[in-house]
Amino acid sequence: MKILDIYILKSYLKKFFSFFFLIMLVFIFQTIWMFIDDLAGKEIDFQIIFKFLIFYCPKLIPLVLPLTVLLASIMTFGDLAENYEFAAIKSSGISLFRSMKSLIIFNIFLCVVVYFVSNNLIPYSEFKSYNLRKNLAKVKPSMAITEGIFNDIGMMNIKVSNKYGIDNSNLQDVIIHKTNRFNDNTIVIKAREGKLINDEQNDILKIRLNDGYRYEEILAENPNSKQYKPHTQIYFETHEIYIDLKQIYNVDFSEERYNNTFRMQNTKQLNYSIDSLENKLVKEYESFSENFYKRTGVFNFQTRYNRPFEKNSIDITNYSSILRDFDFSSQKSIINSVENNINNQIANLQTQKSNFFIKEKIINLHKTSFHDKYSIPISTLILFILGAPLGAIIRKGGFGFPVVTALIMFLFYHFLGTFAKNAAEDGSISTFIGSWISNIVMLPIAVYLLKRASSDKSILNIDNIFASLKSKFIKEK
Repeated sequence: MKILDIYILKSYLKKFFSFFFLIMLVFIFQTIWMFIDDLAGKEIDFQIIFKFLIFYCPKLIPLVLPLTVLLASIMTFGDLAENYEFAAIKSSGISLFRSMKSLIIFNIFLCVVVYFVSNNLIPYSEFKSYNLRKNLAKVKPSMAITEGIFNDIGMMNIKVSNKYGIDNSNLQDVIIHKTNRFNDNTIVIKAREGKLINDEQNDILKIRLNDGYRYEEILAENPNSKQYKPHTQIYFETHEIYIDLKQIYNVDFSEERYNNTFRMQNTKQLNYSIDSLENKLVKEYESFSENFYKRTGVFNFQTRYNRPFEKNSIDITNYSSILRDFDFSSQKSIINSVENNINNQIANLQTQKSNFFIKEKIINLHKTSFHDKYSIPISTLILFILGAPLGAIIRKGGFGFPVVTALIMFLFYHFLGTFAKNAAEDGSISTFIGSWISNIVMLPIAVYLLKRASSDKSILNIDNIFASLKSKFIKEK
């Protein structure tokens, strides 16, 4: 019996490690393609690029490992069934589940390893790769400009709505805040479009702006004066800004300042962060509700007249009954004031709703990351239990039908999890469901296939289906 377990285990491990390195290599090339503009032609040492790829590889494990397990299990048992080895095993009285014993033990051990990888190695690699990419962004200014937010480059803050063109050097809807040596923001520039031009010989970055305005404050003689400060406003068709890149190019790639994202945290740190963020959000809810209540004017009414507000204590079924003691002009003024107040409160609610939505989404991302620490390791065992009987049922080995079947099952598993996590981020579903839905759906499918394979039945008996339909059709006639 041990000989059989060792034989199946060896066959599985050969395919497992072969597929793991092959799929990992494919995803590494895909990573290089993603960051080719950021890494190539920037006079960055090959050692730095190699370190970036090494740090990025562990983050690919949650994507590579489930597909590897699925492919290896399908092809292992597909080969056994195709070569009639599985039939010989069953004829000797060994069940499918018993033949999977050594592989189940290996995959349970793999679950433990993957948990430690996802809880320790992946946060560490995220920390290293994120900081290294931030330092690479200092070498390439266009990399440091993220669309839609303000970015620091030298002594200025720049925001663009869109980057496009070769090397993302063309900018659209540019806003620049320039600071002086005292860190005062005295110059604001807004342009319809711009372009980043590198002068590699002189280490100069030129930003050419088109069709915009330049606003500059002029320092007043009395800086503490409450009067309006003098300023200039100039329209330009073309305006050029020069930035010295010598300090930007002098980058320490070993600098590590960023360590606070949820992807860099283990389960203990995530628990602490979730608890802190939720308590902070509850306090913000309470503070906003109290301030909003005071801004409605009801609080002032209670304070002034020492009267608690009771629901339905005032008849407002007809607003004219409230305003009849005022003349027409006063009534119009009161109605306009109330309308403005309501509009302001609605705008305030909408703004605060967006702020709370962002903070709730950050909490949901932390929770999803926490559940992923456990769902990803368990997925390897579930996909093995699914792949082994599926390979025994299809009775095919090699790179043909088994690979197609594995890819279809993996894509279903992956996209189901992706859509669920996206829904969990905005609070549409629970974060627990978002992280575990793929495993929850695949487990009964795996158990069903295991039962069908153990009893030598196909997934769907097409002949029986057609026979039952034919018999019903004949009876109706």
